[in-house]
Amino acid sequence: MAIPGNLLSSTTESMDPNTSGWVALLNCSISSGTGGRNGDGTLKLTSTASGEMRARTVSSYTVVPGQLYQVFADASGATVAERIGIRWLTSAGVEISYTWSLTTASASSSWHRIGAAGTAPTTATRAQVVVSASPVAGGVINYFENVYLGLPVRTLGNLLGFGTESLEIDTSGWAVDTNCALSRTAPAVQWAVDYYLAGGEVLALTASANGNMAARTVERPGVTAGTEYLAYCYLSPPTSGSAAWIELRFYNASNTLVQTTRGALAAPGTGYYQQRVSAIAPSTAVTCGVYVGVDTATTGQILRVEGVVVMVAPAIQTGSILPYADASFEQGVAGWTVVSGVATLARSTPWGAYSYDGAYALTASSATATTSVIRSAKFPIGAGMGGQPFRILLYENVTAGGWTLTRAVRWYDASNVDLGTTASSAATAPTSGWWYLALDVTAPATATQAAVELTLTATSTSSAIRLDRLALWHVLPLTSVTAVDDTASITLTLRELPIDYGLRIYRVTAGGARTLVRGESGLLDGTFAIVSDTMTIEDYEPPLAAPVSYLIELIDPADMSVDSRTSDTVTLTHADANLAWLKDPGYPSRNLLVMVQRGPDWTRPIEQSVNHVKGRRNAVTLSDVRGGLEGDLLVWTRSDVERQSLHALLDPGHTLLWQAAPGMGVDDMYVSVAGASEARTAGPATDEWRAWTLPLTQQDMPVTVGVSGSAGRTWQDVLGDFATWQGVLDAYATWEDVFLDRRIGG
Repeated sequence: MAIPGNLLSSTTESMDPNTSGWVALLNCSISSGTGGRNGDGTLKLTSTASGEMRARTVSSYTVVPGQLYQVFADASGATVAERIGIRWLTSAGVEISYTWSLTTASASSSWHRIGAAGTAPTTATRAQVVVSASPVAGGVINYFENVYLGLPVRTLGNLLGFGTESLEIDTSGWAVDTNCALSRTAPAVQWAVDYYLAGGEVLALTASANGNMAARTVERPGVTAGTEYLAYCYLSPPTSGSAAWIELRFYNASNTLVQTTRGALAAPGTGYYQQRVSAIAPSTAVTCGVYVGVDTATTGQILRVEGVVVMVAPAIQTGSILPYADASFEQGVAGWTVVSGVATLARSTPWGAYSYDGAYALTASSATATTSVIRSAKFPIGAGMGGQPFRILLYENVTAGGWTLTRAVRWYDASNVDLGTTASSAATAPTSGWWYLALDVTAPATATQAAVELTLTATSTSSAIRLDRLALWHVLPLTSVTAVDDTASITLTLRELPIDYGLRIYRVTAGGARTLVRGESGLLDGTFAIVSDTMTIEDYEPPLAAPVSYLIELIDPADMSVDSRTSDTVTLTHADANLAWLKDPGYPSRNLLVMVQRGPDWTRPIEQSVNHVKGRRNAVTLSDVRGGLEGDLLVWTRSDVERQSLHALLDPGHTLLWQAAPGMGVDDMYVSVAGASEARTAGPATDEWRAWTLPLTQQDMPVTVGVSGSAGRTWQDVLGDFATWQGVLDAYATWEDVFLDRRIGG
């Protein structure tokens, strides 16, 4: 699997089918090894003699001076530890310097991550990746694969900068809070081959004396009062019994601490465990910080930290009114209480033992075969939601005994008056593994708040049930479509999608013809895996003034069975027959409506050879298949803005979609545009009108082109990468490049 954004070729990255992208640099020979995870191939370095051995990429790659770059790889070496670096070069290929990772703390034959990040020197224009190890004899072997060189890989939406999140540069994003010393180390940690957010270095807190120790982020990113935030990181505690934790703290405008929320790690060992904590920013909060630490540490104990993130908390289910803490139980039972009965509530333990979302679940236990009622805190359902349909969703796992379960929503009005419940019938809770249960309810007319309420009847003594990923949300149509005439596009919204299922979407015309719809990675043909329960697809290629609907197919990856949905029918309006659309399927922001001066006079070329046979009247003609339509489209641009926009549309030379008004005798057509001409009209020199001749050649619909953009990219992500606006201006040529994160020289 190619690493997104990698400057290296797939062969150089994965060593498949060979190691042609690499060459020995110092004291070693290279060859192809096996047993890799990013394909079977590996780069095998064998030392010639005692001392450091190095190999580098054959090619060098263009870099921008002053820009931060990251390099990482997976390594395996049973005898000696290794490191990785960036070799900076001038335009003439002269070596300037290296940016090296730390050497792995110990040798390990298991695949483990090595990595570093550094800023390109002012005189650097090229860079190479170098891998290194220092054996004490000849014949020592180290393996490498899954190599990346490119811009820093960071968590989209993280309010913290790359250096604070990843520790690949230094420890400057962190400061001592209590009783510890900070450093970096490079443990031999095996991360998933396609988990690119983990680097080689981690933050190490070493206790200076017996007692509590803690460190904090130097950055204090801004927050919005009333918004829920999620912080998480990987923690490797000194012992399985260590009281390690992560805290999310909020500060007011005077930098005074106003709220602290802790997520304590229930570690099953001393590995790396992702611990989460969430909280709603209080009314006076303007910034936040992340703290990590260990309570009652002993002198010299070390807490290791990796992958620190703070972000706006994602919804467990789009539109759910339950906060993350009350739905996922990563830091405790949140607002859940036992209303009646003998049941007890607790967060499951240890980390990872029971969970559907995150690493923990809510555990309800009953020592006797009796009935208990548990209830969440109450939350606003939104203005005007009285009388509207809602849906409960929960995941349950019976781990001891048996249970009868009743699901309900308890409603309240604006004065907190209890309006009673809307409940399901009692039913036996399914056993063996995780099951999801749903219930549709209708809010009373005066309801403004709601709480989820569960009646649990244990059918035997010592029963236990785990609950996770709870949600309560206003039910909207599973599929909705909206015509956007201004952009000649249709917005398709899909809700309550199953995560990890394949997605295939057809655009269906009135005659029943089906055409695959384009997504971010190309046509949505079933190979796209769903990553969110709600998706919005903007289709910029539907016909004008013709009814269309959409067929949505959801493909279960387990057995490839297909569930289908069908949308309503919608029609785009196209009022002026003198205007036509020129669209770039991959970059719809460049689409342009132009005035047509004259349509093409079409020709259809054909490759033929004519053979005159001696003594025969008629020639013998051998023909290839007749080609598609070719002709000149004449259009006007009516302003400087339109003229500049048409230049921007034509500049990349992409295949375009030409859509004329219905009834003009021209079908929608994908075309390439040859040498275009721009001429002035007969008006005065100040006239902004221009006459264009666009030589068109019919093309097939591009199937691999995706709708370009950076899904989820916000100004906060730009802020996380650049300290100043000048840095942004230096890194990007246009604002479109900012949006797409397409940097100069990247």
